[in-house]
Order: sequence, then structure tokens, then C-alpha cells
Amino acid sequence: MKHLSSALGVMFALTSSLAFAQAAASKVEDKKGANYQEIERGFFFEARGGFNGVITPPACTGSSCFSAGQAIGIDMGYDIGERVSPSIFFLASSNRMGSDYKGLSTTGAASGDFSAMTPGAAVKVRLVGLADQQEVKRTWLYLRGGAGVTFYSPAALLPKIDVLVTAGPGVEYYTRLRHLVIGVEANFNFMALTQSVGFSTLLTVKYSFPGL
Repeated sequence: MKHLSSALGVMFALTSSLAFAQAAASKVEDKKGANYQEIERGFFFEARGGFNGVITPPACTGSSCFSAGQAIGIDMGYDIGERVSPSIFFLASSNRMGSDYKGLSTTGAASGDFSAMTPGAAVKVRLVGLADQQEVKRTWLYLRGGAGVTFYSPAALLPKIDVLVTAGPGVEYYTRLRHLVIGVEANFNFMALTQSVGFSTLLTVKYSFPGL
């Protein structure tokens, strides 16, 4: 009887231990399942780059004013839900002009190509989400708008500080890597102080850090 009681005690202890271990494992699996997201959102960096065209460069009076160039930039922001993403950005651009372009130079000491650097703030609003076969909205159509202060270079060519207002549509795709988003956007650019206009077509790559 004594041996039977001991055996029952050992079996009870083993059963309790196994039950506890299974419950703990189940909680870990549930926690992992609860934390897993097909799309990760939160703090992010987004790089952008591509074509930048200026239709009417500042103070251009010639018959052919269109200037082709490139732009590259980076956004740093935070996703508020799945639809709104405010950010701060830094955008740099470089555009080609002929040697006859004098810009706002009063001394004639500089002519030709110019570049610009613009820090500012923007917000992206996602309007339409398209789901894949797993009912996950990976493709989004959005509008992005922003404004910033532009500093031209060389200063002898364009000494005036400008104000950039930019807006346009875009499309982005949330890849199966969860943190990585790729896209393309088109922007209309207006320089408020020099009254120059332009446009850009930029590729975008975004990476999210939801834990930050």
C-alpha cells in the first residue's frame, strides 16, 4: 500500500509537471501568434529617389526653360494605424541648365546648373487598400503632401531662400518581408517665393521598426 501511494504520488507529480509545461508552451505559442503581424507598422525610415523636372526654374526668361534632373531624399516618421503616416523629410535635388541661365544673379558671377536642399514635413494618407489572396491589404493607393524650406546652390546663382509645397499620388506594396515596403509616387512641386513649378517621379523603399 505504501509503494502504491508512492507510485501514485510520483505519477501525480509527473502529470502536473507535464500539464504545467504544456500550458506554458501554449501560452508562449499564443503570445507569438498574438505578436505576429503580416504587416509591421510603427516608426519608419523611407528613402526616395528618381527624376526631378523643373518646368520654370527661378527667373528663367529664355525660350527653353525646362530643366531635367534627379532628386533623392529620406523620410522619418510614424504610422498611425494603417492609413496615416506623418513624417519629417530631407530632399536634395540637382538640375541641369545651359550656361546662359543666370538665375537671380546680379553680378553674373554664376550661371548654369543648380541644386537645392529642402528639410520639411509631410503626411501620407492611404485611400484604397487592395487585398491579396490571403485577405491581407498589401497594395495601397495614397496621397502625400508636404512643405519645406529650400536652400539653393550655388548661392551666387540663386541667393533666395524658397518655400516648397509638394503633393501627389502614389502606390506602395507591403512585401512578405513584413518590415519592407516598395512603391512609386508622382509629385507636383511648387516653389512659392520664386513662383517656379515642377514635378518628380520617385521610387520609394520603406522599412519599419515597430518595436521603437
